[in-house]
Amino acid sequence: MIQVSDVSLRFGDRKLFEDVNIKFTAGNCYGLIGANGAGKSTFLKILSGEIESQTGNVSMTPGERMAVLKQNHFEYEEHEVLKVVIMGHTRLYEVMQEKDAIYMKADFSDEDGMRAAELEGEFAELNGWEAESEAAILLKGLGISEDLHTKKMEDLNGGDKVKVLLAQALFGKPEVLLLDEPTNHLDIAAIQWLEEFLINFENTVIVVSHDRHFLNKVCTHIADLDFGKIQVYVGNYDFWYESSQLATRMASDQNKKKEEKIKELQAFIARFSANASKSKQATSRKKLLDKITLDDIRPSSRKYPYVHFKPEREIGNDLLRVEGISKTIDGVKVLDNVSFIMNKDDKIALVGSDEIAKTTLFKILAGEMEPDSGTFKWGVTTSQAYFPKDNSDYFEGSEPNLVEWLRQYSPNDQSESFLRGFLGRMLFSGEEVMKKPSVLSGGEKVRCMLSKMMLSEANVLLLDEPTNHLDLESITALNNGLENFKGSMIFSSHDHQFIQTIANRIIKLDSEGIIDKQMTYDEFLEATAVKN
Repeated sequence: MIQVSDVSLRFGDRKLFEDVNIKFTAGNCYGLIGANGAGKSTFLKILSGEIESQTGNVSMTPGERMAVLKQNHFEYEEHEVLKVVIMGHTRLYEVMQEKDAIYMKADFSDEDGMRAAELEGEFAELNGWEAESEAAILLKGLGISEDLHTKKMEDLNGGDKVKVLLAQALFGKPEVLLLDEPTNHLDIAAIQWLEEFLINFENTVIVVSHDRHFLNKVCTHIADLDFGKIQVYVGNYDFWYESSQLATRMASDQNKKKEEKIKELQAFIARFSANASKSKQATSRKKLLDKITLDDIRPSSRKYPYVHFKPEREIGNDLLRVEGISKTIDGVKVLDNVSFIMNKDDKIALVGSDEIAKTTLFKILAGEMEPDSGTFKWGVTTSQAYFPKDNSDYFEGSEPNLVEWLRQYSPNDQSESFLRGFLGRMLFSGEEVMKKPSVLSGGEKVRCMLSKMMLSEANVLLLDEPTNHLDLESITALNNGLENFKGSMIFSSHDHQFIQTIANRIIKLDSEGIIDKQMTYDEFLEATAVKN
C-alpha cells in the first residue's frame, strides 16, 4: 500500500496539485489520467521519491518494495541483459554482487566464510535461486529471444531496450509498481503479454498511458488529476469517460428530478457491468460499480476538440485501384507488388511492423512519392485529404499566426471570425490563435493539421499515425469524429481501440506482400495471430 497525505507542488505561479490525499491499495491497478501538462509523470516521480513535494508526504507499508519503469534507455549499456533485469530488485542484486566478490577472493578468511553464509541465507529468502529463471521468463514474454539474454544492452535495438527496462520493473514481484507509458515502442504481442501479466498481478500498480485499450484491460480504478486534485473512480477508462459525460449532462439539466437521474445512473452502470470481461479486474470492478451513487460521479474540466469531417460530395463506387506497386528505399525493398481495390465505405487500417513501408505507401497515394513500378488511380468522384506522420514542413512558412496559416487551406477565403471560431473548436482560444505556427507543440500541430483536413471537405482521408502526440481527450475526439465520417479512409495507428472502433478492413503490409481481410481489428488478430 502507498499513502499520499497533503501533497502539494507548484512550479512558480503554476499549481500542479494541492493538498492531494489518496491511498493506493494492493490488488488494484490505478490508471493515472489528466490533460497534457497536468503533472502525471511529475506525480509518479513524487511517489518514487525522485522529486520532493513542497508539502505533505508519501509513505509505504514498512518492508514493501517499489519498482519504477526507467526512462533512460542508455543507462545500462555495459551490462548484460539478464543482469539488468535482476537489478530491478536492488537488494537482491547487491547480495549477489557481494557474494560473488567473496567467493572470488584468493585468500578466503573465516570472516569471509561467516559473511558468505549470512548472504546465502538472505539470498535464499529473497528467492535468489529463482532469479535468473524468472528474469528469463519475463524477457521471453516480452519478446526478447534467449540468444539476447547474455548480450550487453548496447547490442540491443531501441525497442528491445525498452522491453528489458520493463522486465526490470516487473522483476521480483514488487509490492508497488509505477509504470509511465509502458506500452510505448511495444509490439502487439508484447502489449498483450503485459496486459495479462498486470491482470494477474496481485499487488499495487499505478500506470500512466495514452493507450485507452490498455487502460480498459488492466485498470480497476482511474485516478483523475483534475482541478489540482486527484480523484479516484472505480472502473476503467471507458467507464470514467462515459460517467464524466453523464455527470456533465445531468449537471446541465437542472429540471431533471433526482429519481430520474438515479434511474439513468443505474441503467448506465448495468450496461457497463454487462459488458465486463471475465478477468479478475472486471469481477472486482462489477462489485464496486454496483455501489456507486450520484455523488460519486462528477463532471470533468476536460475540453475536447470538435472533430467533424464533412465530405463536400458523395463518393461514387470507383474509389482507388492499386496495381503492383513496388518501392525500394536505401537499397531495401519496402513495398513489393502491392495491389488492392478500395471500395465505397471502406475504412482501411494499415498494420504491420514496418513503419517505413506504411509511410511510403501513404506518400505514394498522396502523390508525394513515385513508385519504382506499378500504378494507382483515384476515382473521379474522390477528393483526398492527407495527414503525414511528419508534418514539420507545413509549419516552416512565414505565416505570422494560426489564423493566416489556416486561411491558406480555406477553399472559400473564409473571414477571420470564421477561422477564429474554427480554431476555437480545436481548443485554440483567445490569443492562442495569434501564435506563430513554428512554435507549436506536437499536439497543437496535429490539431492544426486536422483543422486543415476538415476545411478541405474531402471524401477520402489518408491518415498516417494521427494519434501521435495527442492527449487522451484529443484521441477520443478524433476517434469519435472518424467513426462518424461518411466517407472512406486509409489510416495507420498504434492505438488498439482506435483501430478496433474505426476500421472495417485490415491490410497488413509485410515483406511478402499483403494480407487483406474485411473484418475488425480484433477479429484480424485472432484470425491471423498477428505479431505487429
